[in-house]
Amino acid sequence: MKVEDAPPAGWYPDPDGGSRLRWWEGTDWSDRYRAPPTRSEVDRRALTSATHDEDHQVHLEDYQLPQVASRSRRDTDAMVEQVRLAARAEADRAAQMFGAQARAAAGQVQPLITQYTSRITRWIRILSVVAILLLIVWLAFQIFVEVTLFDWIGDRIDNITDNLGEDSSSVSGTIHLRR
Repeated sequence: MKVEDAPPAGWYPDPDGGSRLRWWEGTDWSDRYRAPPTRSEVDRRALTSATHDEDHQVHLEDYQLPQVASRSRRDTDAMVEQVRLAARAEADRAAQMFGAQARAAAGQVQPLITQYTSRITRWIRILSVVAILLLIVWLAFQIFVEVTLFDWIGDRIDNITDNLGEDSSSVSGTIHLRR
């Protein structure tokens, strides 16, 4: 049963049981309760309506309250069950529509975190490549400097020893003098 087929808003027997009436809002039960109307209330309402519209003949059957109050428990249970089924069907339909819309929206929207993550990841990759290249250049420079330094020191030592060989007498004399 669809919402359009649900009973109109009004006072109906309480689906939880008891002799009181409960207000049906057209789609769901409210928290408003009342006792069933007495015969005098119905007659008074009929007379007030009749005084406003003289041409309209008011009958007791025209009022929803007496008819509802006179329904049997089985009729009330059947009506309540129909309303429950209608409400459940509408809730299921709404959930399916919401799920379809949510899936469609999720498929169309790219999360912001992926945009920032891809930028950050790209910059981290670039910086890591630059850092590795700088490390390699630094190591090559260090090796070159050490080799060049050792060659320079070796050349100086060779020059000193070559000079010692040419004047070994003066150098050895100075060496002996210093000792």
